[in-house]
Amino acid sequence: MRILALSAAALLASATAALAAPVSVTVAVAPELQKTFEKTYGVREAERLTADLQSSVEKTLARSGAHDGARIELVLTDVKPNRPTFKQLSDTPGLSMQSFGIGGAAIKGRIVAADGSEKPLSYRWYESDIRQASYNWIWSDAEWTFDRFARKLVRDAEIAQR
Repeated sequence: MRILALSAAALLASATAALAAPVSVTVAVAPELQKTFEKTYGVREAERLTADLQSSVEKTLARSGAHDGARIELVLTDVKPNRPTFKQLSDTPGLSMQSFGIGGAAIKGRIVAADGSEKPLSYRWYESDIRQASYNWIWSDAEWTFDRFARKLVRDAEIAQR
């Protein structure tokens, strides 16, 4: 009987999720930042960060149902790593993975609602306390920024619905 109740709850949850149109999220890298990736951080880091930003936003919005049917277009305009990337380590012989600094990211973009209305987006966050950086890995603060940005999108949608 318990399995039947859990199956019914799962079916109801999937049916509710099927009624809502999923959010479409695209992420690009600003041209200036792309040059920085090519010259300093490494191209694979750009691919990793854009995928992480897209995943973070999609998962957070899917859980909340915020901005259903909307198209969210994001541009990663700046990132700072907490530790050296593999390209930086190979390009600079004296650099070590024990080196650390404050990191973060900046994001711009827009939300295009299902009715065609647009809302500009802008978010940036950088760690301000170097004492926190020694515990982080390469892109910890950038990933933290992505998660905060995704939660902010949900909060803004909830406030707009009031």
